[in-house]
Amino acid sequence: MRAITVGEGGTAEAMQWAEVPDAVAGPGEVLVRVAAAGINRADLLQRQGFYPPPAGAPEWMGLECSGVVTALGPGVSSVAIGDEVCCLLAGGGYAELVAVPVGQVMSIPRGVDLVTAAGLPEVACTVWSNLMMVAHLQAGQWLLIHGGGSGIGTMAIQIARMVGARVAVTAGSEHKLQACADLGAEVLINYRDQDFVEHMLKVTGGRGADVIFDNMGASYLARNIECLAYDGRLVIIGMQGGVKSELDINALLVKRGTIHATSLRARPLEQKADVCAQVQRFVWPWIEAGIVAPVIDRVLPISEAAAGHIALKSGEATGKILLAI
Repeated sequence: MRAITVGEGGTAEAMQWAEVPDAVAGPGEVLVRVAAAGINRADLLQRQGFYPPPAGAPEWMGLECSGVVTALGPGVSSVAIGDEVCCLLAGGGYAELVAVPVGQVMSIPRGVDLVTAAGLPEVACTVWSNLMMVAHLQAGQWLLIHGGGSGIGTMAIQIARMVGARVAVTAGSEHKLQACADLGAEVLINYRDQDFVEHMLKVTGGRGADVIFDNMGASYLARNIECLAYDGRLVIIGMQGGVKSELDINALLVKRGTIHATSLRARPLEQKADVCAQVQRFVWPWIEAGIVAPVIDRVLPISEAAAGHIALKSGEATGKILLAI
């Protein structure tokens, strides 16, 4: 089979569509012929050598895909050969074939085509696990989403609105902010010329955000804590703003705040299976009803994977970039 491999230097241009050993479904796994894969920022880090795959995962990139089941490993009976599915992966999605633990194989919601479905697993599972299972976002609470125009951000807006939360977002362009507004965000903050702490405290009457969903990490830590409501929850899922920062513990104590730092990739299989099951139970019906949808910026052929990585890094995309295989 073929997969996108990382070339010398880890640059986007050095990636190659090359022959690699065939994927094989082991016990409890499903073999999927990939139709499309989603690009995530973690892929960019892995390509550069900063985010190696967990033990046992393929060395090539790809944290989500859609495709057709072609073989079942020993002990698998919950799916059938020929089923169209989408999958949450520890790696390996940029390939013709991928072996997936059966608990991370999900049905495709009715009304979503096979290629578009590749843009669902990572965003839906990340948002649901963090906002609902970790932060326990509730109706009437304020949610601040950094990177509101991203794939995860656009899904987070929609899920938060479905549970009755009020949503504020930061983004770096008026185009992205308008896209967020169209999805239901009430407060739009352009981080290039507005201070999100000042703006958020003003619109909430000094209360701040009950939950902050943060992709920046170090550079936003102090201001995020300043922006938290009492008993607020800061959920950090990314490090675009660096990995090290000074924490004012007193400021966190005063807010009675909680900081959660989470990732999906290295979680135990049973935890990822639980997340996937909850997403299918709660999020898929909203998608099938047409009230939540993946936001797809563009679909590129796998031969243009480099262009997809460059576009994601530049911040020009609104929603997901997919690679069709």
